[in-house]
Amino acid sequence: MSTFDISPSIRIPWSELQFSYSRSSGPGGQHVNKTNTKATLKWDVQQTEALPPTVKQRFEKHWGARINKEGVLVIHSEESREQRSNMEACLEKLKSMVALSAKRPKTRIATKPSRSSVKRNQEKKRQRSDRKSQRRDSKNISYRKD
Repeated sequence: MSTFDISPSIRIPWSELQFSYSRSSGPGGQHVNKTNTKATLKWDVQQTEALPPTVKQRFEKHWGARINKEGVLVIHSEESREQRSNMEACLEKLKSMVALSAKRPKTRIATKPSRSSVKRNQEKKRQRSDRKSQRRDSKNISYRKD
């Protein structure tokens, strides 16, 4: 098991993933003061060969706020009181992020409005124009400077 499999075509070598552990924040009694359960995953996105160029570009566009200046993605997890659970949570987050970026976006197909909708819109514009012109005529106000 030398790679972390995201999909059949995307596999990240374990050597590219760096884990570090620290003390979790928040309540937890005596346990929180003596164990390093918070997991931090670091992955150098810019240097990786695991992602195809198009996927890497989409990944950086989607998750640019989580990538630091050096091009390293940082993911934290402190949901559990167990180090292993937090490590697995980090890996799940990474997997979902890459899977989302791997999906090719739908290409937009340009459509024309139907004949009836164009006709409806023109009729509405004509009615509004008539209504406004009637207001203008009833007040006998001229907006033009002679």
